[in-house]
Amino acid sequence: MIEPTLNYVLCPGPAAAPETPDRAPAPAQQHRMAYWEWNATGNPAHPHVIVCVHGLSRQGRDFDALARVLSQHARVVCPDVVGRGRSDWLADPMGYQIPQYAADMLALLAQLHQQAPITTLDWVGTSMGGLIGMGITGQPGLPLPVPVRRLVLNDVGPVIQWQALQRIGQYLGQPARFASLQQAADAMWAISTSFGPHTPAQWLELSRAMVRELPHSAGGGLALHYDPAIAVPFKTLTQEAAVAGEAALWQLYDHITAQTLLLRGAQSDLLSRETAQAMAQRGPRAQVVEFDGVGHAPTLVAKDQVAAVVDFLLAAEGAVAG
Repeated sequence: MIEPTLNYVLCPGPAAAPETPDRAPAPAQQHRMAYWEWNATGNPAHPHVIVCVHGLSRQGRDFDALARVLSQHARVVCPDVVGRGRSDWLADPMGYQIPQYAADMLALLAQLHQQAPITTLDWVGTSMGGLIGMGITGQPGLPLPVPVRRLVLNDVGPVIQWQALQRIGQYLGQPARFASLQQAADAMWAISTSFGPHTPAQWLELSRAMVRELPHSAGGGLALHYDPAIAVPFKTLTQEAAVAGEAALWQLYDHITAQTLLLRGAQSDLLSRETAQAMAQRGPRAQVVEFDGVGHAPTLVAKDQVAAVVDFLLAAEGAVAG
């Protein structure tokens, strides 16, 4: 079975001391962002790059099922956003916000382009990863190797329902320790049933990279993979601030020129059907695909979800409606 390679890019901004022995200290004013690279084409310098960016409390291995398919046609890169997975943790928790994440992605793209010229660039973003994608694609003049050609927004848009943010805030950053991977998977499923139906094997695989081993000196066991401090800026968000930010997000969205596919869980509490309809009528006029029996957010593991993304990204030029 195809497996990814783990790589790193140095990004601007301060970093905390490494939390585990395998994390070397980053230079001053920089932090390391990990990324998983998939390439089944036999061409490590493939000019078509697809960047897949995960949601708020997730990590880059979420895209394994999708990446195994896409990597037969392109160079697929799945970063662990800073503070998650194998990436460094920030010294200042207030850095855990979209501007820093977008800056890190620009550093990643610059490194990838230096390694091998990028001629075609696509973006797949789930929830937070979609917001980062909107920031990357909706600001003309950013130093991208090439403009983003096709953009997949997975269950996210300029208007985020407040009740969904409240739901996420109830568990984000809460301390947890597990005796086994199965125990961790069961605990995560309890707060993730909105992801829709998964077999036990699928969910266990999705859970594997969601935990890290604790050292024996700390009592051993498993903990969640991310820095609990990612919750700090999230918890400072007020409903008034969220509403005020919608205009800025719509402005970003309206500036997107990439062909855009919007995926929505039919039962999503984060992306309303009204917002999805508006996204189909303005800006890049996204194609909208809904998945029944799924809330926030589709995990892109089910065959119909994978097929929707693959068909959109790999369609011939001119075959994707604007």
